Amino acid sequence: MTKTPPYLKKGDRIAITCPAGYMPREKAQTCIETLQQWGFEVMVGKTLGSKSKNYFSGTDEQRLNELQAMLDDESITAILCGRGGYGVTRIIDQLDFTRFKKNPKWIIGFSDITVLHAHINSNFKISTLHAPMAAAFNKGENDFTNSLHKALLGKKAKYSAKAHLFNKLGLAKGELIGGNLSLITHLIGTKSAIKTKNKILFIEDIGELIYSTDRMLHQLKRSGILTNLAGLIVGGFSAVKDTERPFGKKVEEVINDIVKEYDYPVCYHFPVSHEKENYALKIGGNYQLKITKATVLLSEL
Repeated sequence: MTKTPPYLKKGDRIAITCPAGYMPREKAQTCIETLQQWGFEVMVGKTLGSKSKNYFSGTDEQRLNELQAMLDDESITAILCGRGGYGVTRIIDQLDFTRFKKNPKWIIGFSDITVLHAHINSNFKISTLHAPMAAAFNKGENDFTNSLHKALLGKKAKYSAKAHLFNKLGLAKGELIGGNLSLITHLIGTKSAIKTKNKILFIEDIGELIYSTDRMLHQLKRSGILTNLAGLIVGGFSAVKDTERPFGKKVEEVINDIVKEYDYPVCYHFPVSHEKENYALKIGGNYQLKITKATVLLSEL
């Protein structure tokens, strides 16, 4: 049974950190102001807008120490990652989750933050939030950033998506797991690898070559990750690239060819992605996925 961190109330403290790629402070200002308008106290880490001259938001040691301090600080009720990119893999094995396990808090983010979600779910069975990060708030108030607010307050989610030609109809219930396809694939064989038996898996990605996606899906299949799912949610695959000599299939066709042999329900173009369309999803939460000819409904139980 997955443990759920305490939901937030007005006055609770949300800390912002950048455990991976660099993010300018000004790009998070709207996010900071919005969180304050929601009634939360905001603590900003030094990694946001760090003086790093390379890709990362500070050295591995700086990012590790800041995230560790936030995990340990009992006055913090949620940690919002400013952005993803790359970097969590470099520090995940040095993090000490001893205090976090005793006093869990919401870890929020997507993309590279998939590493944190997967590691915490597989090792500690504590729920986290795959949800919009700081830059998403620059796109104005919308259902997707608001879904994060509702999730933090403990309101049960109910999302819908349009029907798709490749959808496999059916009803699935189970724990929700998933995130960025590239990271899920890279975690195979590590102690952060996800466990998917009887779970609803969701995947999304950005900027990948079509053949790379085909290769990653075959790796998931060969490793058994796709074998005993309760259901599969295919989110957004944006900024897709092709080779000079075309692969010959669209991403949706690639995925459909690989999963069509399984009898669990599958939906495509669900609004979880690197784009604006990115609903807050509770990793480790219990959900029902209902796919009909007319629509797709994902409801938190």
